Order: sequence, then C-alpha cells, then structure tokens
Amino acid sequence: MEDVLDVYQRPKDEKRPLVCLDEASKQLVADVTPPVPMQPGRPAREDYEYERRGTANMFMLFAPLAGWRHVKVTERRTIIDFAHVLRDLSDVHFPQAEKIVLVMDNLNTHKLSTLYRAFPPEEARRLYERFEVHHTPKHASWLNMAECELSALSRQCLSRRIESQELLAAEIAAWQQPRNQTNVRVDWQFRTPDARIKLKRLYPKLALVNST
Repeated sequence: MEDVLDVYQRPKDEKRPLVCLDEASKQLVADVTPPVPMQPGRPAREDYEYERRGTANMFMLFAPLAGWRHVKVTERRTIIDFAHVLRDLSDVHFPQAEKIVLVMDNLNTHKLSTLYRAFPPEEARRLYERFEVHHTPKHASWLNMAECELSALSRQCLSRRIESQELLAAEIAAWQQPRNQTNVRVDWQFRTPDARIKLKRLYPKLALVNST
C-alpha cells in the first residue's frame, strides 16, 4: 500500500508517465419489446422483459496526472487480451516514454509474464522492459485510481441496457472523448501518513524493549 501511495506522490514526468490499469465486465442486454421514448411530461419507459446477449470486458487505462483515459472493449479477459492491451499502452499510447509506471491490482492475469504467452520471446522481453509495475495489495483495489474512473464510467454511461459489444464501444468512446478534452483528473488526497493513522490496525504491533 505504501509503495503505491509513494508512486502517487511522484511529480508528473513525461518520460515516465503514471498509468493505472483496471478492468470490468458489462452484461449485454437487449430489449424484447421496443421501449417507449420520452414525451413531454412523461419519462421513457421500457418493458421488464429483456434478452441476455453475453458479456463484454472493458480494460481501463487511466493516466491521472495527464487527465487521459482509454477504454478497450474486448469479448473476453484472457491473458492474451491483457498482453495486447499492454502492447497498445507501450507502442500506441505512450511510444515516446522511457518507462511506463503501471499500477494495477493482483488479478491472476495481471502479470508481465503473460507477454511471453502472446508474443515471441524477443518482443515479449522488449515490452517487459517498458514497464515499472506496482501492484495494489489484495482486497485493496480502491487504491487503484483506474477503479475510480471505472466507477464514473458505470454511473455516467453504462446504467442502462446495451445490446452489443459494438454499441458498448461506441458509447464508451463518446463518454471518454470530452473527459480527455477537458483533462479530467483525480485529486488524490490519501497519503502514507494518513494510512498509518487511519489504517493503523493493519500494521504490526511492535513491543517496546526496555533498554535499562
């Protein structure tokens, strides 16, 4: 925890951008009966019956100091999907960075070793060297600022029926564009001294030794 909090206190560095990564799934649901659109004095209405159309996965990449985010929608959340997200982060989004400081949780697929499952050894090693990884502790994903951004996405864009992966990707793109244009950031206030006070129960209790 303190390692991640210390990373968040580093000044902005274009050569070593801070990026938080997280992911979430979205159930795809279609209407069986066409909804009734809103009218003056009457809200939109939809039937309780719906059709399940599987799920889609959303990889959130969030650079909190730059106010930039990118969501990649995939059919699944396999280690191959994750490895390709890392390659996009390195070669498409931050190709000029000397090293990308990456914060992510301890999900079983969130390991740089997955690069070797997706790419030839030379390419995997090249990408491996592009990242400086910091994992949040288990059961402490709230330390990942990408989770804050996923929460905003869920509230502002996804709280309704979306029937296809293509529509999901289009809606998310429309959501993230104005946030990137206005550089919406996270004002992170929780720091290591705060953690040592508010979460002191998590620290080991050391017995004082009497030297006399």
